[in-house]
Amino acid sequence: MTVRKCIPWPDKRLRSTAAPVEAITDDIRAIWGDMIDTMEAMPGVGLAAPQIGVMLRLAVVDASDERGKAIRMANPEILHSSVEFREYEEASPNLPGVSAKIRRPRAVTVRYMDEKGIVDRRDFVGLWAISVQHQIDHLNGRMYFDRLSKLKRDMLIKKARKLQ
Repeated sequence: MTVRKCIPWPDKRLRSTAAPVEAITDDIRAIWGDMIDTMEAMPGVGLAAPQIGVMLRLAVVDASDERGKAIRMANPEILHSSVEFREYEEASPNLPGVSAKIRRPRAVTVRYMDEKGIVDRRDFVGLWAISVQHQIDHLNGRMYFDRLSKLKRDMLIKKARKLQ
């Protein structure tokens, strides 16, 4: 597989909704493989296909301590979110050098198509849940900093531009 380059903010693809995946093919599996390699090289706990310029609803997450437990998802959709929230420091390789505390549901139930093409449901908790939600935001053309106030978002983007 291959480590791919993450496209830089403000590339318009990062603001576009990704297209649904119709079927799991060898090409889709190869993209997932590249995404996992890219995620591991960062290192990160998740990656969505639009982050590498592939406009398909594909995501990978691996928040395991030992790594190598990546979950491959096509067309992930949140079915249920917990009423309890947690704050995590989030960042993106598309806007390197900055991060922000983002408040999200502590747990989510997600429906997605797995690597065999089977529609599955899974509960994610803690960092796994945060990563899944973060990746689904990317698939919908949203960045983590869109969840900040305008003032905090503007400050974060200004700081990122200074670092470039």
